[in-house]
Amino acid sequence: MTVLQSFPIPRPTTNPYLIMLGEALRRTPGVTVLNFSWKTALFGRYDVYHSHWPEILVGGRTPLRRLTRQALALMILIRLRLTRRPIVRTVHNVERPDGLTARESALLDVIDRQTTMRIRLNSTTRLPDGERFKTIPHGHYRDWFARYEPQEMQDGQIGYVGLIRRYKGVEGLVSAFRETEGRREGLTLRLGGNPSTSQLAASVASLADGDRRIELHLAYLSDAELVEIVTSSELVVLPYRFMHNSGGALAALSLNRPVLVPDNEVNRKLSDEVGSGWVHLFDGELTAESIITALDAAAVRADRPDLSARDWDRAGIEHADVYRAAIDAGHRR
Repeated sequence: MTVLQSFPIPRPTTNPYLIMLGEALRRTPGVTVLNFSWKTALFGRYDVYHSHWPEILVGGRTPLRRLTRQALALMILIRLRLTRRPIVRTVHNVERPDGLTARESALLDVIDRQTTMRIRLNSTTRLPDGERFKTIPHGHYRDWFARYEPQEMQDGQIGYVGLIRRYKGVEGLVSAFRETEGRREGLTLRLGGNPSTSQLAASVASLADGDRRIELHLAYLSDAELVEIVTSSELVVLPYRFMHNSGGALAALSLNRPVLVPDNEVNRKLSDEVGSGWVHLFDGELTAESIITALDAAAVRADRPDLSARDWDRAGIEHADVYRAAIDAGHRR
């Protein structure tokens, strides 16, 4: 069984989830993995196409590039339809991104109609009635980060790592942290990640200005830098305004550091899964009080969170089962 993944040969900036999935599948007996290229998708030999973020297939930086990619995407969809090759899609995001053109939306509608099975990363992802799916949890990062030496934890250090987007609430984190001054001695904040716009970078820097307890690194983090910030922190805070599937929370837990995240169904289930003391929740806007409360509660926990349900070899086998089921369903059409 040969599966064509929708991502090309990995680069240094490739999402680690995709790399770890590809490696797990290559370790799975009976599975051959191909990385995406337009030539392979149009003319290669494969049994199933695995889509991750389908909007990437139909977008582009310039109008000509978008039109070319959309024409090629349509040709791929026609080929898949005529040869009864199924599409399996991992549902990373609950909704499509904003700003899609009518043509992009139409092509995504075609991809949705041709999708035979979906993989959701947690049991709270809502899917349309009648859709075939399997839940395969996002795998851990323990093996991914094993090559890096963890740092000694610094008492009172709060950490944030990851891309900085408006919806991730980083400005609220800086504001809430500043409110801890005079309420708790010895607190520091280390914040690392690349802002999506220069305006957002300026806003975060302005909010932090004048507080010597805050250290900013507003740029892409290498894996070594991420491990350094996370493992030196006593608590990692992810103040997202919306959180559904968070690789950031799993990265921190994989490095044996507790997290403070929004209170929602996904994160409550994650808390139950990994064990007491590892996942702390805040409701509404992040406040100084919620940061201090989480720090106090995080002091009592087991040595490591339980991430046994997120083993990658298990995920590889479960993905292979989904591919086989999709192929069988395609043959019955």
